[in-house]
Amino acid sequence: MSSAWSYSSLSTYIKCPRKYQAEKITREIPREDTEATIYGKAVHLAAEEYIRDGVPVPEQFAFIQPMLDKLSALHGDKYCELEMGIAVRDGKFEPCAFDAEDAWFRGIADLVIIDGEECRLVDYKTSKSPNYADTKQLALMAACIFLKFPQVNVVKGGLLFVVAKAFIKAEYKRERRFDIFSELDGPLRQLEVSRETNVWNTIPSGLCKKHCGVLSCPHNGRNA
Repeated sequence: MSSAWSYSSLSTYIKCPRKYQAEKITREIPREDTEATIYGKAVHLAAEEYIRDGVPVPEQFAFIQPMLDKLSALHGDKYCELEMGIAVRDGKFEPCAFDAEDAWFRGIADLVIIDGEECRLVDYKTSKSPNYADTKQLALMAACIFLKFPQVNVVKGGLLFVVAKAFIKAEYKRERRFDIFSELDGPLRQLEVSRETNVWNTIPSGLCKKHCGVLSCPHNGRNA
């Protein structure tokens, strides 16, 4: 890859390469916070400060405290908003700093708890339903953990839907730690081809006309 990727950026590319280009390459549209993303960031911050520093949970988020108390009670070294990177050196995956110049992949884990050979991995979600839960980001974070913490042999992860009060579990073993990269190999190769050829195809959807900020796209309904 010619530059580092994250799961969110790859997801944008899969949904629409043209939108990815506008956000990541030409920067013609800024990534603006919505009401949902602002709320999500506030929940993440409240959880981080409570578990890491014992800062009281704001009253508006009191409903998440019982869940956070259970996580705080788990034994092990706790890391909140853990930034991790993976570099590819001599054909091998290696751990690297999040901001390393040769980072191939970058990701941030909401909560990591290391207890000997076992790790607990939690990703907070603020959407109202877990029906379309996607565990690929958990798998990517697990791969980072196996590289960063060589003593860990199993990662027990989960998507914690704090509003829906649901927990979607996933477990990863060291011997299959890089399976996720094989699963994403196709989209990653396509992304590299787009970068090399500067061809960014459009994928029209029902969100184009009212919600997409790429005004130069022919499928955008606000480009008049």
